[in-house]
Amino acid sequence: TGVVPFVALLLLQRRPVAGRALLVTGSSCPGHSLCRSNVQEQTRRQVAVLNATAQELFSLYLKCQGEPFSSESDKLCNPAGIFFPAFRVNRTSERKEVMVAMYKLFAFLNASLGNITRDQEELNPMAKELLERLHNTTKTTRGLISNLTCLLCKNYNIFQVDVRYGDSSKGKSAFKKKQQGCQVLRKYVQVIGQAARVLLPHLSPS
Repeated sequence: TGVVPFVALLLLQRRPVAGRALLVTGSSCPGHSLCRSNVQEQTRRQVAVLNATAQELFSLYLKCQGEPFSSESDKLCNPAGIFFPAFRVNRTSERKEVMVAMYKLFAFLNASLGNITRDQEELNPMAKELLERLHNTTKTTRGLISNLTCLLCKNYNIFQVDVRYGDSSKGKSAFKKKQQGCQVLRKYVQVIGQAARVLLPHLSPS
């Protein structure tokens, strides 16, 4: 437990464990030099890219896992039993609330992608296209987190956010690793569309 600043959270993003830090405001926000001049437009593009590629990533993941995942994805990839950050904001929510929810979502996703990528490098080392897509998605997600960090600091002086990460797949069987990956990616497909619909209007040029 304890308070973890944004900088530490960014370093810990790939840790597939629970991590908690209090959401506070104060004078310890890093300088606004973290922000690029086009940070808002860049954030919009990153969310749009993730939304546009999520279903393809999930489909390719299923294809590379083989049976029974290819034919029983509805049953095996049902995300009901896994932790995924609650996403209760909508278009009418306050912009600040939306940004915090987005940070929690994509920090979780980034750590989960690290888990999935590690497992696939072990289980499917020859699946080059899948591994490339996982790496590209992770790269985009990290850039998005960096931009959300900047926007939260610059606009709201928020430098600490309560973030919970999912369970690590280390030590699990190959089947369980594949299943956990497909559950997370199925939920990701469901949530990213909602996230894009909620966030993009808040980032439209004023």
